[in-house]
Amino acid sequence: MTNALEHTELNAALENVHRAGIPGLFAEVCEGDKVWRGAAGVADLATGRPMTPDLRHRVGSVTKTFTAAAVLRQAEAGRIDLDAPVGRYLPALVPGERGDAITVRMLINHTSGLAEYLPYAYPSLRAFPDLARTGPESLEDHRFTRFERDELIGMGVTAPPAGPPGGTPGLYSNTNYLVLGALLEKVTGTTAERCVTRDVIRRTGLHDTGFPAGPEIREPHARLYESWFGMIDPPRDHSVQDMSWVGPAASLISTVSDLNRFFAALLAGDVVGPASLEEMRRTVPVVSQEGKVIDYGLGLHPVGGPGEDTFWGHGGTVWGGGTLVMIREDGKRRMAVAVNLQRWNRLDASGVPRPHPIDAALEEFHRVAMYG
Repeated sequence: MTNALEHTELNAALENVHRAGIPGLFAEVCEGDKVWRGAAGVADLATGRPMTPDLRHRVGSVTKTFTAAAVLRQAEAGRIDLDAPVGRYLPALVPGERGDAITVRMLINHTSGLAEYLPYAYPSLRAFPDLARTGPESLEDHRFTRFERDELIGMGVTAPPAGPPGGTPGLYSNTNYLVLGALLEKVTGTTAERCVTRDVIRRTGLHDTGFPAGPEIREPHARLYESWFGMIDPPRDHSVQDMSWVGPAASLISTVSDLNRFFAALLAGDVVGPASLEEMRRTVPVVSQEGKVIDYGLGLHPVGGPGEDTFWGHGGTVWGGGTLVMIREDGKRRMAVAVNLQRWNRLDASGVPRPHPIDAALEEFHRVAMYG
């Protein structure tokens, strides 16, 4: 149970992340019906506006858990077969032998072999920073660019495969979740964003969660500062950004309280049924965007050291912002944290991010938040 001592520890651990170099961050930790909320640092470097724990935030790939849940709800309704080839539903988007071999399940757990489209968006559209060919100026150039989902999917589908369909370890790829968005649109007759809103967000009673209507976050929020490995110095505010480049893969806006509420409902069986929840927790090895092999389920992945409780959840990054949500397997302990700086690590001569005090401070906060 959360107690006064733990409140002190949580506040201190959060403050240490700010002192390590994050402009501002905020979090919520729940133990049963006991709740701690905290914030440290500033939401706006220019004005000194303090960070508060009730702000909206771009949650990045935490969106994937919502999208996966929406797909599973359609599977429960009989409109999607998880083990059917995606080419049955979307023959034009994933054509030929790959469309016949890649199943819906492989898209959700990143074992489809479809490549990440982001590296291919630079040569085609000069849209995103590429360490080998450009600097971070393309982020600014494309702040308001509206991307077409099917064009991005095409980049991932026509790129050299990351592996054979169903092969492990899989490769974490946003292409998979853009295809899932197209699948939801195909079987429901509405956009993926509207489907997720109707079947997941509203079903869970989340009032502060939704997809952006434009490049701005309309509700009170923190500025999001992108460093791009020290190449943007000082870090630049990218809280205003067209998010069509990730859509149902990573564009959701939420609060730490709503995220904790959603993951609690999910693990309680109130979003998808027990059988679907069990499917979500069946994991396979997947190579993350950081190059690490993790266990990944259907929009969820576990964390926890040997002999420790298992937590389920998801992390996410956008330009300037990061989010992590974790919930203990019994559903009683929950943690959501949001930061307003990204890619703070500078690179060594070989292009590998160097350790930074922020990394250790965040890891310690996660430990205190999850284990007390």
